[in-house]
Amino acid sequence: MSQAPRRKHREVIEEFLALKGKRVADIGCGDGGLVRLMTRLGARVTGIEPSAGQIARARAAEPAGDEDYLQAGAEDLPLPDASLDIAVFFNALHHVPVGLMDKALQEAARALKPGGLLYIQEPIAGGPNFQATRLIDDETEVRAKAYQALQAAARGPLFAAEREYTYFAPIRHDSFELFRDRMIAVDERRRPKVEALEGELRAAFEANAVRRDGGFEFDQPCRLNLLRRA
Repeated sequence: MSQAPRRKHREVIEEFLALKGKRVADIGCGDGGLVRLMTRLGARVTGIEPSAGQIARARAAEPAGDEDYLQAGAEDLPLPDASLDIAVFFNALHHVPVGLMDKALQEAARALKPGGLLYIQEPIAGGPNFQATRLIDDETEVRAKAYQALQAAARGPLFAAEREYTYFAPIRHDSFELFRDRMIAVDERRRPKVEALEGELRAAFEANAVRRDGGFEFDQPCRLNLLRRA
């Protein structure tokens, strides 16, 4: 991993996904940032997200085109069978409850056309960004469980493994306050702990960030897995 390239998520997405004209679902879409990016790159995208707050933020944002959003969990996708060319879990699979991860991947398989592509990008439990956030939510175990679930899916019969790729993604925050608010927006259950430990969280943020161009940057090690629907 130490020799992995430093690349922006967008660069990796554009390299590995031919999006123009494709029917795509972003499963666990959060506030819809990736949905809007893929829409601008020519895809017809539906964002799916269980959090009402995140869905509200996604729908309130300036649309990039004809994207739409549905509130649902990954384990019960409101999509027809064989309706997708591409299904995406971007920093999302480890947020699915561990007992539902296998079902979520089965649902993605159901919604994908034969030969369709499953794109799973997950943060690796390490690096400066992880050190800054683990005080509030140490995701070491759930990230490992997500990787185990996708490896099991890749062994078939629904999917075949196509590619694994690791890289460092720069994550930028203009201030500690925006970093703090983002942590809460991703999972509202974090709020009491963030508020109780704000001083320690600020210290971890400042100790692990690199100051660059008036903001704060962290390198996050990431793993991309591409699976092909059988």
